[in-house]
Amino acid sequence: MSPSSRRVAQVVTPEPVVEGAGVHLRRSIGTPRLDHLDPFLLLDHFESVSPADYEAGFPYHPHRGIETVTIVRKGEIRHRDSLGHRGSIGGGDIQWMTSGSGILHEEMPQVRPEGIGGLQLWLNLPAREKMSRPKYRDLQGEQLTETQTKDGARIRVIAGETAGLVGPVEGLAVAPKFVDVTLPPGSTIREVVPRGHAAFAYVDHGEVSFGSSRAPVRAPALVIFDDGDTVEASAGPGGGRFLLAAARPLGEPIARHGPFVMNTRAEIEQALQDLRVGHFIRDEPRDG
Repeated sequence: MSPSSRRVAQVVTPEPVVEGAGVHLRRSIGTPRLDHLDPFLLLDHFESVSPADYEAGFPYHPHRGIETVTIVRKGEIRHRDSLGHRGSIGGGDIQWMTSGSGILHEEMPQVRPEGIGGLQLWLNLPAREKMSRPKYRDLQGEQLTETQTKDGARIRVIAGETAGLVGPVEGLAVAPKFVDVTLPPGSTIREVVPRGHAAFAYVDHGEVSFGSSRAPVRAPALVIFDDGDTVEASAGPGGGRFLLAAARPLGEPIARHGPFVMNTRAEIEQALQDLRVGHFIRDEPRDG
């Protein structure tokens, strides 16, 4: 069977939301219109040069049962957590956090002349890993070498494999493929994506055309693909940039309450109880 190009199934315009202590975002996954795209639970796009839109940040808050992936395009975010990690991530850096059984953390954007910009994605954890120990992967920009393909695309591989490159994030149950793609004017890309995996592209800059229809999509927009073997994209006259993401669906029940995502309501109630009585952070070996 010859490889088939994935068609565009849906284009979603992100909705404005306010989260944390007053951070203005655009949300495309995790809304009444699109509750989730198994195993993706949430996708937020933050971008502003106005401090009032972001400086209040995300003070200390809990997570259980998910992974959060934060991709910083510009600016700086300082973070600390209940495991003793602290530091900052800036333009080009990525933070991949596995909350597992429970973590408390804060993310505080810093006021800079360039403002702040980036994406945050939530990935669901399978039932057998929801109570695993929490851990962090801080990926500095230099760990993600940008490579130019023969068709002119510039790519950074975060997870999965492409063009002979393997991303630094490996060994996850949903086998994610995350590729950061920049398309200069006139460039194209054809990327293999495992059949049966959920796949989307989030266009956060410029204009990009996808699939055989070549209908242009202007940022900001979420593009959801039908099943197939490859994702094809070409740049508009001004070029464009997008995150290509794909992962194996879990097909498990989802029970969610704010920052907690479990499989049953009883597990949500247990998380809330653990938080109330001070047992949320478990006494177990911790990731260093």
